[in-house]
Amino acid sequence: MLTDYHVHMHETGYFSTNYLRQYIEKAKEKGIEELGISEHAYFFNETKNIISNPWIDNRRGLDFNDYWRLFEEAEKENLKVKMGIEMDYTPGKEEEMEKFIKSYPFDYVIGSVHWIGDWGIDLQMFRDEYEKRDIYEAYERYFDQIVTLAESKLFDVVGHIDLIKIFGYKPDDQAFVEEQYDRAVEALAKSGTCIEISTAGLRKPVGEIYPDPVLLQKCYDNGVGIVLCSDAHAPKHVGYAYDQSLDLARSAGYDKIQTFTKRKKKSCSLGDLNTDS
Repeated sequence: MLTDYHVHMHETGYFSTNYLRQYIEKAKEKGIEELGISEHAYFFNETKNIISNPWIDNRRGLDFNDYWRLFEEAEKENLKVKMGIEMDYTPGKEEEMEKFIKSYPFDYVIGSVHWIGDWGIDLQMFRDEYEKRDIYEAYERYFDQIVTLAESKLFDVVGHIDLIKIFGYKPDDQAFVEEQYDRAVEALAKSGTCIEISTAGLRKPVGEIYPDPVLLQKCYDNGVGIVLCSDAHAPKHVGYAYDQSLDLARSAGYDKIQTFTKRKKKSCSLGDLNTDS
C-alpha cells in the first residue's frame, strides 16, 4: 500500500475535479493507492481567528465550502480521494483549532509548524533570520511546538517534522539535536500521533528527506506510525522520489504505514512495492 496524503492544489490551480484528475492520474502512474488532498488551512477565511500575520493575511480569502464541494463532486464522479487539511499549529489556539477541525468531515488532519512567533521558518524571505538567530534556541523553540502539537491530540499526522532544517542550518552538537528528537518522539508515542516521511525536503535547499534518519529510527523504536507523503504543490510532484522514502522507511524497520478514513487509523503493509523517482 502506498499513500500520498500531503498534496496541495490551490497554488497551482482550482478546486475542480478536472484538475483533481491530473493528480489522480499521476498517483496511478506511481502506484499510489490512496491519494489525499490536504490544503493549507490558512487560505480559508474560516481560520482567521486561529492564525494571522501579514504574509498569511495577504494569501487568505477562500471559502472553505468551495474546498468541501470538491470532495462532494469527486464522490459523485467516482473519483477516489481522501479529504485532509494541513493546519499551522498555533500555540494557545487549541480550542479554536479543535472547533474548526470538528466542523468538517476530514479523513485526516496534518499539523505542521511553519512559524516561530512571526518568523516563517521555511520562507525564502525570512532565510536570513537563520544567520541572525541562535540556532540552538531556534531548534529548541521549534521542537517545543512539535511537542505541544502532539500533546494536543488534535492531529493525526505531524507534517515534515524537522522542517527547521530546510535551509541546512543545524546545531553542531548532535547530543543537543537528539535531545530535541527524544522529547518530540516521547510526545508522539504518548499521543498516538503519526509522522510523515516526506520527500519534499529533497526539493529544498537542505536536499534531505524529512525526517532525519536518526529521528525516524527513534520513532520506529518507540512505536510511532508513519505515512508517506510528497508535499506536492503540482501533479508532477505526486509520489516524488518514493523509492528513497521506501528505502528510508525499511532501513528503520518499518513494514507498515498508516491510512486514515474519517479520522480512523488503520495499519497497512508496505509489502514489496517500489516505485520510480
